[in-house]
Amino acid sequence: MRNSIVGFKPTVGLTSRAGVIPESEHQDSVGSFGRTVADAVLVLDAIWGPDVENDNYTAAIKVPWETNNDVSSPKSFAEFLSPSKILCGSTFGLPWDSLWAKTDDETRNALMQVVAMMKGAGATIINHTEITNHERLVAPNGWDWDLGTTLGRPNESEYTYVKVDFYNNINKYLSQLTNTAIRTFDDIVKFNVDNAGSEGGVPYPDGHPAFFSGQDGFLASLATNGTYNETFFQALEFCSTSTRRGIDDALNYRGPENPDNRTINALLVPIEPGQSYQLAAQAGYPMVTLPAGIHQESGMGIGLGLMQTAWNDAELVKWASAIENLQLSNKTPFKRQLPTWRGYLERPIPVPL
Repeated sequence: MRNSIVGFKPTVGLTSRAGVIPESEHQDSVGSFGRTVADAVLVLDAIWGPDVENDNYTAAIKVPWETNNDVSSPKSFAEFLSPSKILCGSTFGLPWDSLWAKTDDETRNALMQVVAMMKGAGATIINHTEITNHERLVAPNGWDWDLGTTLGRPNESEYTYVKVDFYNNINKYLSQLTNTAIRTFDDIVKFNVDNAGSEGGVPYPDGHPAFFSGQDGFLASLATNGTYNETFFQALEFCSTSTRRGIDDALNYRGPENPDNRTINALLVPIEPGQSYQLAAQAGYPMVTLPAGIHQESGMGIGLGLMQTAWNDAELVKWASAIENLQLSNKTPFKRQLPTWRGYLERPIPVPL
């Protein structure tokens, strides 16, 4: 959100990851960025669909329109782009204790003004649509992908299985390259050490200040040797199952805040300090982010996120475009502000390969 553009992360398995440097086969999802929701969705339309030859994950996962005769395959996600008037009668949930209470005041205040605009357009906002078990899933002070280990339960940590995935997925990726001498994960670690002055092979102050902790992430992954042990499978099962249940329960909230049992069209979440998209990543669920203001001190963008369950990408297109159209049609500070951080429009410095 630093550049105040729209980002769309599809359901894992909707788009091919072929050719992309991997992190985790269980989380990686190739999405799109755009000036507007429409721009991002046009790119999404160009890349979604099965890729049996290069990414079997897109074929191994059965999308609902292949397993349910009552669900039709979308011909184009652009078909779901919608005007702001559809917000009248819509319903959105706020996982307040789970996520909103953990963001900073400036972000919260900016996003709540967007929420107020939506209410003014006829949307119903239901508070406290909480992520089930969020105390064990959401770090209190920001993004922490080793939260489980911090709580003494490495078999509930995202980092436990991502480290293994990273080692194995990078090795597979490098083995398919023919234009480099770097062919294994170990080669990367050695290269970084041999070029510590520029590549962060050792921590600062012995190494480059841009890599303050050196290559600690690479070393942690290297230490796993890519072993699929019991702890790996327990962590993968806990994180994927718990986050999916948590998001689905929030979307299906029925309680005192929702006395009419209204269908919740999407969850509205703050992007900062990072726990919301961490949940979506672990679940493999889709998410879209909208620019919603600028931080006064940093000059970087403030983002509003919309979350949905697996394969409900079209719902996110529908509601994100409606909210954006509401923003763009109002003379408010949220119409679309450009970042103000220094040099964000400067051309990248050419670096010889």
